[in-house]
Amino acid sequence: MAITWRFAGTTVRRRYASLGRPALVVSAVLAGVLTLLAIIGPWIAPYDPAATDVLAAGQGSSGGHLLGTDSLGRDILSRALAGARLSFAGPAVIVLISSTLGTTLALFAAWHGGWVDRTVNRFLNVLFSVPGILVAVLASAVFGAGFWAPVLALGVVYTPYMARVVRSVAVRERRRGYVESLQLAGLSSWRISLRHLVPNVLPMVVAQSTYGLGSALADFAAISFIGLGIQPPAAEWGVMVSDGRSELLDGAVQQSLVAGSLIVVTVVAFNVLGAQLSSRSGGRP
Repeated sequence: MAITWRFAGTTVRRRYASLGRPALVVSAVLAGVLTLLAIIGPWIAPYDPAATDVLAAGQGSSGGHLLGTDSLGRDILSRALAGARLSFAGPAVIVLISSTLGTTLALFAAWHGGWVDRTVNRFLNVLFSVPGILVAVLASAVFGAGFWAPVLALGVVYTPYMARVVRSVAVRERRRGYVESLQLAGLSSWRISLRHLVPNVLPMVVAQSTYGLGSALADFAAISFIGLGIQPPAAEWGVMVSDGRSELLDGAVQQSLVAGSLIVVTVVAFNVLGAQLSSRSGGRP
């Protein structure tokens, strides 16, 4: 009976893995294509994304403008391609800040344990209770609308999500026998952490960062949508959705539809990819 259950369990795990593999491949390819567009988008845009043409304002799809033009005659395809860079740059910096702070806090808490670990956890719980959008709005209101205020605010707010997941892996690694052996060999805590703990928690950091990039992109676009992030006439997906609101009553849905679709597809792609990577790293997002 034990053998039967063992083989049955193996079969279920293999079927689960085979179902997850297509999602991993599709999301990875889609995320890679979107990231590539963010890098080369401004170079392959057919028109200057800021160039206006009143005579071509509000046009639908045509040979000259594949996705049409906005109310100022700007090419929507060009603005979507050029705006991908800013739309990705903000979330990338947010994830970089939260990954650095979160991993540092997680390793520090896992290494020392005891009251240090409890204090760090309480601090993270406080951050968990703070709405990210609200903090970004307050930061923009105090320091002015633009790129850096919401990015820095969201980077701090995203820190506990990274720290909580990485800490669980770091605690497991901290209790392994090789850590005690390295301590007995005379290695300092910093050398052990940098050379051994960090490489072992890195897969989970990458997985959580990938997952967080999608969420950060949605939050960053939302801040720009309400006018506290990237400012017009700069091309950014959240700005494009906001600019397209005034065109909806005229039946011109191209700008909001294109930018909104790009945001949704990007968020889903990175969230699915992050979830798949996390499950293969022994954790969950």
